[in-house]
Amino acid sequence: MLKRRIEEVDPVAIELPGTQGVSMRLMVGRKDGAPNFSMRHYTVAPGGNTPRHQHDYEHEVIITGGQARVEYDGEFHPCHAGDILMINPNRMHQFVNDGKEDLTFICLVPVSFDCGKPTPGS
Repeated sequence: MLKRRIEEVDPVAIELPGTQGVSMRLMVGRKDGAPNFSMRHYTVAPGGNTPRHQHDYEHEVIITGGQARVEYDGEFHPCHAGDILMINPNRMHQFVNDGKEDLTFICLVPVSFDCGKPTPGS
């Protein structure tokens, strides 16, 4: 069994085009021997946002703190701590922190994409 706490994992700043004020902690991934899913913990600073993007895999999200305006295929949805989202494959989406405190969320993706890059050969 793997056991760790969020604060034990150093955050890494996400520096992609269209991204502002975002960091990620890879909580569980392929380096831990996870066979199917990776768990990522994101923090988006007030006024920050993830890139507006899409990809060919689903991911599940739980908002753990703060509030956001989430774009999903051109529609905007207010989201708050406790909300659970399913982002289907190939759907344009973006998380924008429109609150006054950090937006935090946990995201599950296929382990082959645990750092946003496919594993070679997958």
